[in-house]
Amino acid sequence: MTAKLEKAFGYQGDNMHLPVRDLAAAVPFYETVLGFRVLSHSDTPHNSAVLARDQVQIGLAENGGDPTQDGCAFHVMDVESLFAEFKANGLPKELSEFEIEHRNNVAWKVFYVVAPDGLCYWFGERQAK
Repeated sequence: MTAKLEKAFGYQGDNMHLPVRDLAAAVPFYETVLGFRVLSHSDTPHNSAVLARDQVQIGLAENGGDPTQDGCAFHVMDVESLFAEFKANGLPKELSEFEIEHRNNVAWKVFYVVAPDGLCYWFGERQAK
């Protein structure tokens, strides 16, 4: 099974306007480590980019927001392979084991990544009942 991002949910309700201080500095991490590709760039009303991977899109924007207070949750297929892919791509994070979190009576196997820009990402795979 190949790791795949299936859905994205912004913590503040909007995964298409995630705040970054410096777009040009942020994008390489998403491309190199997380496997996203840039679909488009814009400079109005502020510098922004739309990135895609698998079935999801996210937007990064120099919109004045605080990246340490935002991020995105991703529903994932094969979370363990995804973590291994990120590590092989240079993610500087050790993981002794995956956590199991319960959300709305559903168990999720999860891990977190904090990007260099400060945004926090939750990657979770739904567990069988």
